[in-house]
Amino acid sequence: MTTVLYDVADGVATITLNRPEALNTMSQDLLDGTVEALQRAASDDGVSAVILTGAGRAFCAGGDLQGMAARPAGGAAVSNLQRDIDGLRARMRSAQLLRDMPKVTFAAINGACAGAGLAWACAADIRYCSASAVFNTAFMTAGLSGDFGGSWTLPRIVGPAKARELFLLAEKFRAEVALNIGLVSAILPDAELLDFVRAKATRVAGFAPLTMAAIKANQNDAMDLDFSAMLDREAERHIRCGRTEDAKEAARAFLEKRPAVFHRR
Repeated sequence: MTTVLYDVADGVATITLNRPEALNTMSQDLLDGTVEALQRAASDDGVSAVILTGAGRAFCAGGDLQGMAARPAGGAAVSNLQRDIDGLRARMRSAQLLRDMPKVTFAAINGACAGAGLAWACAADIRYCSASAVFNTAFMTAGLSGDFGGSWTLPRIVGPAKARELFLLAEKFRAEVALNIGLVSAILPDAELLDFVRAKATRVAGFAPLTMAAIKANQNDAMDLDFSAMLDREAERHIRCGRTEDAKEAARAFLEKRPAVFHRR
């Protein structure tokens, strides 16, 4: 069975984690397949928005604990320490792709979302969840310190105090709490989630791609730069966008009351 499904329609790439029998936990195949799918979407000029979701009753329940439990605690594992660190660093770039690619990324959280799965969701630009979704940072109870950038992204979404509580207590919380703390933007009935997110993504796919990339870059920079540096970045991107053919087309389409047709130039 293919552990990651990839589909493109109307400028939207949908990446579906497909280990439903294991709650879409991160096996090596699933990790490799997700990285490949994200790289494919990021490099495809025909894709303007990306949806990450899960098959079955889970988004992603985190790492494959059965596989982890089977590994030896010493011996070969210790001798391969640097190799394992380097391998994890490479796989964790999937979170950076979700955050940094010049496309709008959505997490459609359809069920269990824990550990590294929650970190993946936090790396997306926009998150929506189903009414049955259940969340947990989970690292504390798994004896792990955290990966896939959740320690960086979660505090920037819900605030540092709340993120610290979620990490250190490792308690499950439901969709209503996720909405209240700002982790997700809306809760949908289970059967309506993916259609809702696809409609949002399809709308985004109709925007000017160069403008989309610049606005997303502004949002990312705003998390790290001081105000003066941010003004400099905004000014440069704004002028560059204004000189594109797509910006001229957007203005003409608005005045002529018709849909714009963009050509990424």
